[in-house]
Amino acid sequence: MEMQQQAGFITGSPAPTADEKTWGMIAHLSALVASVVGFPFLGPLIVWLTKGKESPWVEAQAKEALNFQITVFIALVVSALLTCAVIGIFLLPLVGLAALVLSIIAGIKANNGEMYRYPATLRLVK
Repeated sequence: MEMQQQAGFITGSPAPTADEKTWGMIAHLSALVASVVGFPFLGPLIVWLTKGKESPWVEAQAKEALNFQITVFIALVVSALLTCAVIGIFLLPLVGLAALVLSIIAGIKANNGEMYRYPATLRLVK
């Protein structure tokens, strides 16, 4: 079987399967569902822990989504602290909107089988 280098990891197939694409999309969009309970990083974390061992592609997508959601959580905490200085009042909705839009874009890209790297994300989970 010929191995192909793809986005920092080696896979046995040239492209992710339909199942891998679906789980990659779920890794990104599950953060929106998990944000209802206040912990958006739980969605990607659950996907990473359950499906990440089965597919390096799903693992990479889940880690990217998890890193982004941790970064967003930190940005929201900082914005909340800055509400005393008024600037936080403007930053809170801006961070929330950016997280929503970028998560949807990442989910669409993952469903198309494309790797997506969130901008300005702390890479804490490797």
